[in-house]
Amino acid sequence: MTANALLSGFDAVLADLDGVVYAGPRAIDGAIEALIGLADIGVSLVYVTNNASRTPAQVAAHLRELGAPANEDQVVSSAQAGAALLAQKFPKGAKVLVTGSVALSQEVAALGMEVVTSATDSPDVVIQGFDPSLGWADLAEASYAINAGALWIATNTDMTIPRDRGIAPGNGTLVAAVRAAVEHDPLVAGKPEAPLFRTAANRLKSKAPLVVGDRLDTDILGGNNAGMATALVLTGVDTCETALRARTAERPRFIVDTLAQLYTAYPEVKFDGARVTCGVAAATVMTSESGDAALHIAGRADDTDSWRAACAAWWAAVPSAAEPTDPTITWAKTGAGPAE
Repeated sequence: MTANALLSGFDAVLADLDGVVYAGPRAIDGAIEALIGLADIGVSLVYVTNNASRTPAQVAAHLRELGAPANEDQVVSSAQAGAALLAQKFPKGAKVLVTGSVALSQEVAALGMEVVTSATDSPDVVIQGFDPSLGWADLAEASYAINAGALWIATNTDMTIPRDRGIAPGNGTLVAAVRAAVEHDPLVAGKPEAPLFRTAANRLKSKAPLVVGDRLDTDILGGNNAGMATALVLTGVDTCETALRARTAERPRFIVDTLAQLYTAYPEVKFDGARVTCGVAAATVMTSESGDAALHIAGRADDTDSWRAACAAWWAAVPSAAEPTDPTITWAKTGAGPAE
């Protein structure tokens, strides 16, 4: 690792799993080697996942099979967060309809609560987490219970999940199906809520953690909500372009192509008046006489430095965006090669 590497100054990495470490059962190229190297530089590691379909022990076992360093205590899941929220809201013995995995049911049962399987059991609360085997009947049962007065908790609301064959619907799509039937939102326990990240950092006694994830709306937003530094890695769901358009709360501090880039110096972004440069790329925000702002990028569209410069320029011009933005973008080629 170079002396001025991106990881310099951080004592822990809080890493997402899907889209960062693996996609489905397959490890992402170079991710395992990057994770192994953290111990050599004295940086602690914990995995923070919104996927509630497996227990921490199962997740850790899968990671070890892939060659990654992992034990059960290094996994903090949204199922655990959901169970913790349940414990805040309900006493032991409360009836809970679990719309999710066996792992989620086990977390609930460990609290001393009664896991039920039907709305006819008059549950006090419904907790919903991701399980690829869930079907219409499961979602309908949850809807019946919620409409009958049960509180509704979702472990997470990720709309998509990276799999080995591509991007697939996530728990958020299943939550949306139930929402259509009950006409109100659930309480959300996992990302992007801050407690999950603070729990992970506290477990490591970390004072300067770096949150690394592939999703703006969960990993980056959650890390930002917790007041932590965030890095978007481009191996999963979100891209340079979605980062550029992100609302303020979802903007990452760093953008990296792979986990390996955590060990190298982060490219310097320089402001020179209205012009922002990163490497050989440059970006400028120009405002027309009508007041419309446009983003001009000199660089290659396949060069992340172009997007780093573009993000810095656009975010400086639009520092407070409550909703995603949609800048008009023009490209000019540089000596680095033709722009796309």
